[in-house]
Amino acid sequence: MKKITIVLLSALSLSLTTYAQDAQQIAAQAAAAMAATPDQTNTVKPSYWKNSIDFTLGFNQTSLTNWAAGGYNTINLSANIDAKANYAKGLMSWSNRMQLDYGFLWSADKSNLLQKSNDRIYLESKWGYKTGQNSKWSYSASFDFRSQFSNSFDNYQKDETGKWSGDLKSGFISPAYTNIALGMSWKPKDWFDVSISPLTGGFTICTIDELRKNYGMLANEDGSYKSSKFQFGAQIKINFKLAINEVFVYETQIVAFTDYLDNPFKKNRINWDNKVTWKMAKYFKIGLDTWLIYDPNITINDKNGIPCTSLTQFKESLGISFIYTIASKK
Repeated sequence: MKKITIVLLSALSLSLTTYAQDAQQIAAQAAAAMAATPDQTNTVKPSYWKNSIDFTLGFNQTSLTNWAAGGYNTINLSANIDAKANYAKGLMSWSNRMQLDYGFLWSADKSNLLQKSNDRIYLESKWGYKTGQNSKWSYSASFDFRSQFSNSFDNYQKDETGKWSGDLKSGFISPAYTNIALGMSWKPKDWFDVSISPLTGGFTICTIDELRKNYGMLANEDGSYKSSKFQFGAQIKINFKLAINEVFVYETQIVAFTDYLDNPFKKNRINWDNKVTWKMAKYFKIGLDTWLIYDPNITINDKNGIPCTSLTQFKESLGISFIYTIASKK
């Protein structure tokens, strides 16, 4: 009996030892397999681009019936595209923005006539390289372009055939402004930056002959005017953005330029754009846009019809619009 017991205990001990060795081998093989498996969390490539496009469509209509105070039936339709593509990696950054605006107005007092109410093309691109990892300063190079899509008229009159005509004020690439600026940028916060560009060169372009004099083009010997004018000077551009819970957003940009070749620091050009947005619902917003331009090279008739070159231009647009946004994932 003792011999049988000893044999059974020996067999059980051998079985347990063999099982333990097999378990150790299985565990070692599993650990080796896990170590050989690549970490899936590190295979996701980082995204250096942040892109977004805002589509805005505004509509306003006024209808009057037996209205004692007077007025006219009107329809106003406007559209806007605001696209951004920004790249950032290490010390380098590259930001791009395109703003396109167009709108027209129909009024019953000018039947069969669509009057342009808004028209703008604005493109800007800026490259930057930080002076240090934690520095607020960057070397910068930027390009911007401003113009409009179609012709604009003023002082409309109807002839005997019922056709409307007016005084031509502007057109496509008439005028257009281009700038290439080299300098430094200071960005202490994501919502505020200043670009100082002591080397800024660009062209003012006017392709329509009859408008060239009004936009400061230089005269030729035969009395005609050149289609473009080169300017070289210094530029300061300030950008500021205030956002409260992405519901209320205020953006402003001020651009001041002085021409080294024409009365520097006395004959300056200023553009000041403002955009206020209050998002009422997911797809609707109240928007207020203003544009201010001071350009002593542009000739404008004052209220008395006298040509002047020192008048400040101002335009504002207020309305309720439908907005749809496409943006890259954060």
